[in-house]
Amino acid sequence: MASRCVFIKNAAGALSIRPLTRHTHSCLSSELKPEYDAVIIGGGHNGLVAAAYLQKAGVKTAVLERRHVLGGAAVTEEIIPGFKFSRASYLLSLLRPQIYRDLELKKHGLKIYFRNTYSYTPLLEDSVMGKPPRSLTLGINKSENLEQISQFSKRDAKVYLEYEALLDHFVNSIDPLIDSIPVDTAALTQGSLIKRIRALKTLKPIMKTGLRLGQYIPHFYEIITAPAAKILHRWFESEPLKATLATDAVIGAMISPQTPGSGYVLLHHVMGELEGHRAAWGYVEGGMGSVSMSIAKAAASHGASIFTEKPVDHILVGNNGKTNGVVLQDGTEVRSKLVLSNATAKVTFLQLTPQDALPDDFIRGISKIDYTSPVTKINVAVDRLPNFLATPQKEGTKSLPHHQTSIHLNCEDISVIDKAYEDASSGIPSERPMIEMCIPSALDPTIAPSGCHVISMFTQYTPYALADGRKWDDKERNDYADRVFECVEQYAPGFKASVIGRDILTPPDLERIFGLTGGNIFHGAMSLDQLFLVRPLPSYANYRSPIKGLYLCGSGAHPGGGVMGSAGRNAALVAFADLKTL
Repeated sequence: MASRCVFIKNAAGALSIRPLTRHTHSCLSSELKPEYDAVIIGGGHNGLVAAAYLQKAGVKTAVLERRHVLGGAAVTEEIIPGFKFSRASYLLSLLRPQIYRDLELKKHGLKIYFRNTYSYTPLLEDSVMGKPPRSLTLGINKSENLEQISQFSKRDAKVYLEYEALLDHFVNSIDPLIDSIPVDTAALTQGSLIKRIRALKTLKPIMKTGLRLGQYIPHFYEIITAPAAKILHRWFESEPLKATLATDAVIGAMISPQTPGSGYVLLHHVMGELEGHRAAWGYVEGGMGSVSMSIAKAAASHGASIFTEKPVDHILVGNNGKTNGVVLQDGTEVRSKLVLSNATAKVTFLQLTPQDALPDDFIRGISKIDYTSPVTKINVAVDRLPNFLATPQKEGTKSLPHHQTSIHLNCEDISVIDKAYEDASSGIPSERPMIEMCIPSALDPTIAPSGCHVISMFTQYTPYALADGRKWDDKERNDYADRVFECVEQYAPGFKASVIGRDILTPPDLERIFGLTGGNIFHGAMSLDQLFLVRPLPSYANYRSPIKGLYLCGSGAHPGGGVMGSAGRNAALVAFADLKTL
């Protein structure tokens, strides 16, 4: 396994390398048995959700996590002593309410810090008559939102609530699809009469969605197929507002606001709910690993066996075309009737599954899935809060509302985002990257030493493969991180001097450390050709695979990426229903 290290400022102010620390989990099992009813490959949040539902139903289940820590991309790691980072995913919103209730996650330690302010976009502009540069702040207070937008356009302020209401209507309309198993097209068209009749119930969520959309079906069709820029230009005239909203359409995706279909990703990021609050985003106490730990504790409370540092080498498939379990990299064999993989479709079917057990057209289809990623995640420890020119604060002041939200930098204009995308499309890390900065320690006091803070920077666009055959070595990583820090310095002078240490994760790093193929945080692009009935492939959107007893339960299955848990829950329900026939 590759060494895990970060760059930390030494006494002389230079960045030196220090290895990461390791932590243990109280919910882990000690003895791996030779046989279970079900084996889950990967202890990410979806795998843990699947384990919890299966074990709760009486299915003896084991979770086998490759790394030393549970959570997959929803993980907390103390990268720098005293600083606990949500190393990959960093915000919670999309976790499905039913899962939250069914698994009693609050009882198992999940605590959320709600953000009253949603976004803060400071501008790079000269002060006028001694006033600081302008900024756009949006949050739960609707009248304050309109006042903020009015700085840039009174017209935009008038239509903003209407725009939000339309998106809310769309999100409420497609809600039935998120928690349901996609239409079983194979059973509907090729199955026996009994199977066809049973498959009819999978049409119900689509019918519900259609009825809820009603007269807005054409508008919905447009927003999921058109470029986000087209939609935003139609609604608004002020660039700071359009660019701020456009970030939701492209975050985590190798697309620009001009890309057809980018409007759906915008919807994907506003469909969340936290404890009854629609479209709310929050920080999890202790970092995102606390989400995974609460799910793991729920699973363990029902009797699930959970293990770390148990990398799977391959999946066992019998001559009868059914899975028989897995073999670990140390040669240990674990037998089971069910195997649910939380890994990406590519890892599951092209690396872990015997290729002679899969149809050629299935292998070709999996090999063509788009895993392109634009993301470099930079985790930063600082000794003070950033002091933004647009919202100056007195020395020593506690965190202000704009510190507690998503801070959008290099987002004054959609054209800036477009240019950043064009750079990466040519194999060059963006000259002015789109930066989403979050400071969870502004609300959560448990993750950083007193007076210090943890900063998450979700940046794009950075290509997986650099131009001219260059590799993402330490020099390339640090050159890019320095460029990002220079950008932050323009908005908040003194930021660079506050840095204690940093952890830089390029797309190849995200792939190597977290198993995210291509570094894609969604387990595959969230484009219309890779969603719903065709995620991961046509005729396999119901979590099953060509091998009986083998299921995909991660974000590479419907409904896709984000810390939602739906794929894990849905896959568990399908697998449980199939168990009696295996």
